[in-house]
Amino acid sequence: MALSWRHHTLIQALLCRGPLIEDQFRSIFAGVSGERLSSNRRLFNDYLLKINKELAFAQFELRACRNQYDGNVYYGMVNNVADEQSKLGTQYTVPQITFYKGIIEAIIQDATAQGSISNIDALNVRLESQAGPSQVPTAVKTFSFSQKEKTLEELVRDQWLCSTVDGNIGLGPRSFLDLRSWFHNNDIPTCEVCSEALVKAESCPNESCNVRIHKYCLSMKFSQRKVEKVCSSCKTPWPCEVNTLEAVKAEEDDHLNEPSQNNVPPLTRKRRMSSRATDPDQVGSSSSPISGGNEVVRRVTRKTSRLK
Repeated sequence: MALSWRHHTLIQALLCRGPLIEDQFRSIFAGVSGERLSSNRRLFNDYLLKINKELAFAQFELRACRNQYDGNVYYGMVNNVADEQSKLGTQYTVPQITFYKGIIEAIIQDATAQGSISNIDALNVRLESQAGPSQVPTAVKTFSFSQKEKTLEELVRDQWLCSTVDGNIGLGPRSFLDLRSWFHNNDIPTCEVCSEALVKAESCPNESCNVRIHKYCLSMKFSQRKVEKVCSSCKTPWPCEVNTLEAVKAEEDDHLNEPSQNNVPPLTRKRRMSSRATDPDQVGSSSSPISGGNEVVRRVTRKTSRLK
């Protein structure tokens, strides 16, 4: 059975507007379906499941992710193919893509898992180190400081990057949506609770322990009455202010934001797959500034001192 105009409206909203925060997407769903999401979650899941079944033929996917800086859920469209044809569809030039990759690596290398770097550090990213072992393209060599500034603005505008509350540069919703498989395939440490990649996280109070957990996952975990507020690994007491409303919302998201168990991984439930497993999804889309993803990037932990 073909998709109805209602399904097409949801798809078109994401394609035209880019990633939408959950409340916005809920509002559009309510408008096209005539149903309130709070009263008909099954219908919502059925809509997204049907959309993903149809989009699978074109190697596209409607995906949900959580913004690790504020805990909000976003929905967006992702292209699961990273080939030369897909690369031709990007609006970014080779130097701009190289610049973006450098910023991603700089953020991932942060041993404190703060998930951001300063604007100055972002603008001073060395493009030559991102160009690979082959000869550095002239366009990369001549990429000026002013061009970096303009590109940084564009990446923030297009939601590949974001400006954090403290004025630093972090990952945007598009990056969390598009780079999920890349994170898992490149040894990026994962959250002890949800097993999603750690970009912005809380560190165990014990400095010799490498356990890190997303702030929203920590709140959900410690909101359970029978769970002791200690590190699961070293048993060090872990002070945490539990926001009951956030915890309840996170548990609801576990069921609400999974259109298909095969297509959209849970946002809060621990994933069964290993972070090193090969994911069939490939990094890159027709508008993605990253394609391929063959370079291995590992976050510097408390036990390591440099990028391997």
